[in-house]
Amino acid sequence: MPSSTSDHRFEIPAAPSPRVPASAPAPGRRYCLISPCRDEEATLERTLRCVAAQTLPPALHVVVDDGSTDRTQEILARLAKEMPFLRVVLRADRGKRSVGPGVIEAFYAGLESIRVTDFDYICKLDVDLDLPPRYFETLVERMERDPRIGALSGKPFFHPAAIESAALVPEPCGDDICVGMAKFYRRECFGAVGGFVRAVMWDGIDAHTSRMLGWKNLALGDESLRFVHLRPMGSSDKSVYKGRVRWGQGQYFMGTSFLYLLASAVNRIATPPAVLGSLCMIYGWCEAWFHARPRYGTPEFRAFLRRYQWLALTRGKTRACELVLGNRQNPE
Repeated sequence: MPSSTSDHRFEIPAAPSPRVPASAPAPGRRYCLISPCRDEEATLERTLRCVAAQTLPPALHVVVDDGSTDRTQEILARLAKEMPFLRVVLRADRGKRSVGPGVIEAFYAGLESIRVTDFDYICKLDVDLDLPPRYFETLVERMERDPRIGALSGKPFFHPAAIESAALVPEPCGDDICVGMAKFYRRECFGAVGGFVRAVMWDGIDAHTSRMLGWKNLALGDESLRFVHLRPMGSSDKSVYKGRVRWGQGQYFMGTSFLYLLASAVNRIATPPAVLGSLCMIYGWCEAWFHARPRYGTPEFRAFLRRYQWLALTRGKTRACELVLGNRQNPE
């Protein structure tokens, strides 16, 4: 298999075998969830109870508390007593929430506490999600049917203004990238891409790298896989507006062309916060370009990304995926 173009190679760590409940999935269907969290008392228990109610339960769920100052640790301690698959890893308080690199640092603290080869799938799961009970079983079934799927997710919806009585609306999400809040990876694919970059836009870089290596990386719109994002995407650090600026900066870092960024902003112009959110995305990319910020990866990766994005603009994302994967060897 071709080697990854990244400089963040993931190496499978050795660790003691995890504490596994008697109801653990059979070999071939064993998955481990790793959840970075900080000050998540409002949504934590709801997500963990959704996990406990899954028809295909996890073999292990590692929750990494990244220095919470609210009741998060108290909730985790209580739930760990009743959920045999739950393991808690505590980290020191860095003094503030850190999206992007901070989240991935916490994820790796969880990853280093397990032996990855004990599992068939590895999932980075946020703890502000409400998942349907057959969510993980459905993902595994789809991946068992198609060995070229390296990473898979459903699609997120949210309640506007976090009012649960309001009708759910979809978050902007294409079919071509497994969503960052629920990255469900085949173990072999996760190792092939080298894991996650410790930077903003990690959840796009891994997807394009996996596609470059011949793996499918998908978000399915099936109604059975829809889940609720209890906190709108990009709002975890001060405001949605800051999150949109950060998204634009991250797209520049990844290597996205301005034309593709502009098309994405126009496509999201009606998504709350309407118009202003799109302008913030454009501002973020332009600010990074003006200051000549560093960009990720090698010329080979950026050339692949630009070609894929051009095909997506001119042929659609589904056809673009087919065209770029058609020229790649089967990772199996």
